[in-house]
Amino acid sequence: MTYLISVNRLKNRLNNSLNNTVIIDARFELTKPDAGRKAYLKDHIPGAVYMDLEKDLSGKKEKHGGNHPLPDLDMLVNKLSNIGIDHETTVVVYDQRNEMYASRAWWLLHYLGHDKVYILEGGYQRWKEEGNPTTDAIPELYAKEFEAKLRQNQTVEMKEVKDKLAKQTAVVIDSRSKERYLGDVEPLYARAGHIPGATNYFWKDVLSKVDGKWKDKHELEQQFAGLSKDDEIIVSCGSGISACPNILALKSLGFTNVKLYPGSFSDWISYDENEVAIGEDS
Repeated sequence: MTYLISVNRLKNRLNNSLNNTVIIDARFELTKPDAGRKAYLKDHIPGAVYMDLEKDLSGKKEKHGGNHPLPDLDMLVNKLSNIGIDHETTVVVYDQRNEMYASRAWWLLHYLGHDKVYILEGGYQRWKEEGNPTTDAIPELYAKEFEAKLRQNQTVEMKEVKDKLAKQTAVVIDSRSKERYLGDVEPLYARAGHIPGATNYFWKDVLSKVDGKWKDKHELEQQFAGLSKDDEIIVSCGSGISACPNILALKSLGFTNVKLYPGSFSDWISYDENEVAIGEDS
């Protein structure tokens, strides 16, 4: 896939001392916010810099905007500059396996106009399984100047989602599990169900059930066969995190009119007047 890098390719870059590579460790657990940072401090890929989902890759939670609103972009640009990223830098992001947190970091860099950002296929687990070195050393950082070149029309807000659904001018995807989409369970929010009119494409279905690897192009085309590249596709989830693997997959297939609803379901239900659907949409 266009946006993936193999363990071997990353290892070759490091072995050849390519100094224009920055590795981001994005490991995280929603129910244990400190777990990712603790795991990083224990061991990580040599040279990797930790970026925290809630402290670096999200903004402050408020009444509206969802549980993981987008970070202040000026602050994010400064952080990227400080860890040594500019537009000539190849950025490799990983989490524990093939999970959603690396995709969130990928999406933010993509949104800011960076073209050389990749997710490590198999994540940290595969890196270790293949016998590659790890360390607990914190790398020395050399600042560069990252300039935001914001890609336009990549996000939508709640009112736009509502309007486009009413006018049937966009397709809205819910990336959460089927059980959460149906409203059978809801471990995180006060209301269960989904945005009325949204269709369910569980984000983990971009991965093979056999070995957990990202599906190849043919398999992903089958996965998203019900979508048209002519449509505007709005991708949501709970709070704008697990939507990102779906966006990455769609963009890798050549879908160009794909947008993130950053607040997603957690933002939608913060407005009391918004209805929530339970069960399958008719």
